[in-house]
Amino acid sequence: MLSPRTFRNIALAIFGLSIPLAFYAIMIAATNANASPRDSYTMSKTSTQSNYSQSGHNIARLSDEKIQELAKDLSPEDRRIILNDGTEPPFCGNLLDNKKEGVYHCKLCKLPLFGSDSKFTSGTGWPSFFTPVDPAHVSTEVDTSHGMVREEITCTRCNAHLGHVFPDGPEPTGLRFCVNSASLEFFEEGDTLPMAALPTQTQTAYFAGGCFWGIEDRYAKLPGVLNVVSGYQGGDDSKTPTYQEVCTGATGHAESVRVDFDPSVVSYAELLAWFFRIHDPTQGNRQGPDVGTQYRSAIYTTSDEQYTEAKAFIEAQQKEGRWSKRTITTELRRAEDTKFYEAEEYHQDYYAKNGGTCAAPIYPED
Repeated sequence: MLSPRTFRNIALAIFGLSIPLAFYAIMIAATNANASPRDSYTMSKTSTQSNYSQSGHNIARLSDEKIQELAKDLSPEDRRIILNDGTEPPFCGNLLDNKKEGVYHCKLCKLPLFGSDSKFTSGTGWPSFFTPVDPAHVSTEVDTSHGMVREEITCTRCNAHLGHVFPDGPEPTGLRFCVNSASLEFFEEGDTLPMAALPTQTQTAYFAGGCFWGIEDRYAKLPGVLNVVSGYQGGDDSKTPTYQEVCTGATGHAESVRVDFDPSVVSYAELLAWFFRIHDPTQGNRQGPDVGTQYRSAIYTTSDEQYTEAKAFIEAQQKEGRWSKRTITTELRRAEDTKFYEAEEYHQDYYAKNGGTCAAPIYPED
């Protein structure tokens, strides 16, 4: 039986990319033609399935205990609004007429919510914005209180009540995020931000272990991983390679993935251990039914610490464990010595876009 990758390669050779990509473009255009600004925001917001936003902030929901701890210093009025879905009187909020440049953060957990560049005068009596700084930072839910049907907006990370969103804002979104000043804390440009307001301090690792669709899919589901990108690495750096060129083996590249991760959640040692569970590091220039140098096993390290740790890990695995009876062929190189080229867009998030998940086995822990 042909593997999915082999089948795709045959299809590409026969039909090329122009027909499927053109069809995809038509479908997207048709979808967007019928989408309202509100629909566009909803699709963007709900597409984030990770605990991290595109801007690199940890948006995992805080525990009730943590929320109550953060709320200890709130005034009674702030608690009424933030924790009990209250509303401040119009034209009374201290941030309504704020004209300074900066970012409005959640007063409770300090997640950045709205930028001064999206603030506008709505005349409603509350600070108004036409878009969040990151769609994943603001969540919505239906609010049927007070005999009305509205969309409440809350902070994604701590569920603090912010206000409501209405479809009567300016372009380019057509939305008006109507927010209580009491729910916000403003930091002017140049201010020192608290740690909770900053993006996660991430590290990067590179792994090649067969078809990058599968390796990307496996790492993307790992807690602590922010982003995974498919690409080509370990070959001729004289020019940017294409997928078709890499498939011939002539460029010497391996199908690799870049993994951006939060070391406070998942360690590099855990990424290494996971790598040896999601592929067979002893097969040489192949991985299952996929054969060729582009499918070889490789680790490309981004620091001296990573190189030392990866080298020791491979040596330990060769001495004892699942792979000790066979020769481990995993290539170990420093990432600075070989450029990473992002693969074509249709390779990125392949399973997320097309449904399903990687069918390759996950080997049990030793």
